[in-house]
Amino acid sequence: MRTPELKAKWEKVLEIAAKRFDGEELDLDSLIFVIGLQELGHNYQKLKKDQKLEVMHIGICKLLSRYGYYQYEGLDKDGWPHWTATEKLPYLKPGQQSVLMKEAIVMYFEEDLKYHIQ
Repeated sequence: MRTPELKAKWEKVLEIAAKRFDGEELDLDSLIFVIGLQELGHNYQKLKKDQKLEVMHIGICKLLSRYGYYQYEGLDKDGWPHWTATEKLPYLKPGQQSVLMKEAIVMYFEEDLKYHIQ
């Protein structure tokens, strides 16, 4: 995605997320966490610190599965989704990582959540 196009779509995603969360502004990490919760599919009221990290991991795996880095394996006995790494992630500088994740989040909103982001 071209940078100006990605920037415009990213701003739209942030706008949609803010509306969904009563005006609360979400950042990249918050959106990854929310996507992890969405993929987890449970309505947990309280998560332990390590579980919150696992939810972030679920979000990251879901997002990067589009690029072939992870493959969904299924749910464990407790209903938590699991992925297997299928390809080694390339070395990316922090700014490049951010762009990759933003691009993946935009695609998630467009493809999985069916938002029209223009």
